[in-house]
Amino acid sequence: MKELRETIIKSLLRHAEGHIEKHCANIEIYLTNPAGIGEHSDILEAIEKELAVIAEYEDQISIIRKYFS
Repeated sequence: MKELRETIIKSLLRHAEGHIEKHCANIEIYLTNPAGIGEHSDILEAIEKELAVIAEYEDQISIIRKYFS
């Protein structure tokens, strides 16, 4: 059972880290090529949304490490 627990925790951490990387990449795209993103006329708002998602996953990682690792 301990092995299963560790596998689940590791999977949760990797999942959150992957999402963080994805949203960081989105921010980099907004910062380096804002004109290329036609569907987002308000670049700052789009970046703020990406940051909010990153913060959510950072919180998940913090909680997992604090209470379950």
